[in-house]
Amino acid sequence: MKKKEAISIIGGADGPTSIFIAGTIKKKSLAGRVRQCIYRYRRKRMEKRICANPHTLHELVAYVKERYHAAEVPKTQKRYAEQYAVVKEQLIIRHRPELLDDLEERKRPDVCKEETARELYRQFQLRSEKIANIPDQEMPMDFHIYEIRTEGGRMELEIDFKWGIMGISYSGKKKAMKKMEKTKKELYRYYGVSDGDINNRTERYTSLLAVVSTR
Repeated sequence: MKKKEAISIIGGADGPTSIFIAGTIKKKSLAGRVRQCIYRYRRKRMEKRICANPHTLHELVAYVKERYHAAEVPKTQKRYAEQYAVVKEQLIIRHRPELLDDLEERKRPDVCKEETARELYRQFQLRSEKIANIPDQEMPMDFHIYEIRTEGGRMELEIDFKWGIMGISYSGKKKAMKKMEKTKKELYRYYGVSDGDINNRTERYTSLLAVVSTR
C-alpha cells in the first residue's frame, strides 16, 4: 500500500511555536477508527444533553476560588508572560490581521517538501516576532491565569475577560490527571452555554461539546 508523503504541522496559529514533522502518514489503525467512531457517538449523544445554563467568566473565577482555592498567577511570572504572548498572537491573527502586513495567516500545505516547511516555519517565526513588537494598546486585553494545585498535579485556567476567552490546561501524575480531567469537564459545564450559543453553534458551544465528549 502506497504511503502519502506529507508535512504535519503542529501548533500553527495556536502560538509562536510550531513543530513540523516531515515523513509519511499512515492510514489510521483499526483501533484508531474504533476510537473515532466511539467519539462521534458520544458527541451526538452529548449534543442532546447540553442545555442552556450559562455563567459569566467572573462567576467562573469566583467558583474555582471558592471550590478549589484557585490562586491567580502573578503577572510578573515568566509563564504568565509566555501565555500572554500566545493569546495576544491568537487575537491579532483573528481580529487584527491588518497589523501583520504581509505576515497574515498562511495556508498550510497538504503536501510539500522539507524546504517548503522550513520556509513556512520561518514565516511563523517572523510573524511571532512582529506581533511581539506590536504595542499592547493595539490589542487591549484583560488576561489572567488562575492556578489550582492538587496532590500530584496542577491545573491552570487562562481567561481573558475582554475577549471572553477561557482555556484549561493541566499536568501531573497519572492519578492526578484523571481527577483533573473530571474537574475540567465540571468547569466547562459550569461555565455553560446560552440558547444563542446552542442555536448558533458558537465556539463556546463547540468547545463545551468537545470537552464533555471525551472519555
